Amino acid sequence: MRIETDRLILKEIDESNVEDILKIRSNDVVNEYVKRIPPKNNYDALDFILTIKKRTQNNETFYWGITYKNQQNLLGTICLYRFSEDRTEAEVGYELLPDHHRKAVMSEALSAVLNFGFNELNLQTILAFTNKFNENSKGLLVKHDFVLQEGRFDEGFPENLVFSLKRKVN
Repeated sequence: MRIETDRLILKEIDESNVEDILKIRSNDVVNEYVKRIPPKNNYDALDFILTIKKRTQNNETFYWGITYKNQQNLLGTICLYRFSEDRTEAEVGYELLPDHHRKAVMSEALSAVLNFGFNELNLQTILAFTNKFNENSKGLLVKHDFVLQEGRFDEGFPENLVFSLKRKVN
């Protein structure tokens, strides 16, 4: 599933993206607010890619690598995953290399993925979980009309805030 915007291409990742995935998922700034074990080498990155490919084939996730239209290298990733059983709700996740922060890259990618989620997948709600200290992520979500869910918690991640965006009814 490929999505194009004015400046970006959101495309499925594959084995050719090993070095980019390693670079993104092992970056200290990217991982500052994320609790995960970063990949240590190309093998770890390949293992992640193969897992994502399997989940995509099983319709468990939609996962895109983000590139500028005139480049091959991935700048970051964005995904829809953790679908509710009735497929009306999903979570959005994203990460972006620091060199591309503050250039509206993730805002453009998020707009495209929200459009896809609501209009192609017919989602009713899209959730986002972000660390309470991640000001960039919180700002991005608020800019896109996500609402902080007071009193809702991310089980096992007490530092996270939960935001949600409901499908607009025409």
